[in-house]
Amino acid sequence: MIQEHPVDISTAALVHKRNSGTGLEPTWFEDARINLSAAERRAKTLTTRRSVKKEWQAAWLLKAITCMDLTTLAGDDTPGRVKRLCAKAKNPVREDLLEALEMANAGLTVGAVCVYPTMVPHAVKALAGSNIPVASVATGFPAGLTPLKQRLDEIRYAVAEGAREIDIVITREHVLLQNWQALYDEVKQMREACGEAHLKTILATGELGNFRNVYKASMVCMQAGADFIKTSTGKESVNATLPVSLIMVRAARDYGERTGYKIGFKPAGGIRTAKDALAWLILMKEELGREWLEPELFRFGASSLLGDIERQLEHHVTGRYSASFRHPLA
Repeated sequence: MIQEHPVDISTAALVHKRNSGTGLEPTWFEDARINLSAAERRAKTLTTRRSVKKEWQAAWLLKAITCMDLTTLAGDDTPGRVKRLCAKAKNPVREDLLEALEMANAGLTVGAVCVYPTMVPHAVKALAGSNIPVASVATGFPAGLTPLKQRLDEIRYAVAEGAREIDIVITREHVLLQNWQALYDEVKQMREACGEAHLKTILATGELGNFRNVYKASMVCMQAGADFIKTSTGKESVNATLPVSLIMVRAARDYGERTGYKIGFKPAGGIRTAKDALAWLILMKEELGREWLEPELFRFGASSLLGDIERQLEHHVTGRYSASFRHPLA
């Protein structure tokens, strides 16, 4: 049994070099081989060989909150909904629960709020003074099939409105046709359009065909300057899974060993329960180490995850499970 407080709850920035990318280096990935059964076995045993219970589980779940991109990406988003989501981002856990956990003065917040570009100014206004960054999807999310100039303009618009992080989607065609130069050039231009805003590249792994393509696409995006690699838009039929996450974090580890750059990782889509959050935290700690349990290098893309985590924290405090409506998001 793991019995350790995983981290301080503080979200103070870590000091590491931002990835400046490299040239396109196909030799780093063209001969990649993936043992599918071994990857699936490793992912399956991450949570069966250990457990995190009692106060240690509560600590891990509080850490998960600090690594969360609290998200609304619905067609009926409104300024009011975004404002309510931002209020929850600043106060993600009920005050009485924080007091019982002796965390009332910890300044607990989520890692970021993620919205569509037109909602960025509303989120920036609602989060003013909180130091919570606004992340924006861009580049024709979720399909990414609009003209490149339009996608780049969308990035610049979101940054100009105050977004400090940009979640772009890659052109899946480039991966499926193994056109690595085209993928590299596209992501490199998107990184340049971001300026100082950090770039998260969404691979849409459920649409890439196989794990080798996932590894290769991860490596190309990092070579082009991505600060984070992200699994999914949340709109595909298959989104974040532990096996595909394992392939991506090992790609990040390989890239870091070659370059010295630390690349962030963001699983998104289908992560809804506190149990899910613990599984991904265990993955990050075992594969990349303690440093990747901070929001500078790890994020959950989630909309409903926070509600279940807060519910589990209430169970830890009171011994009883509450109804989900006691933990509203917005």
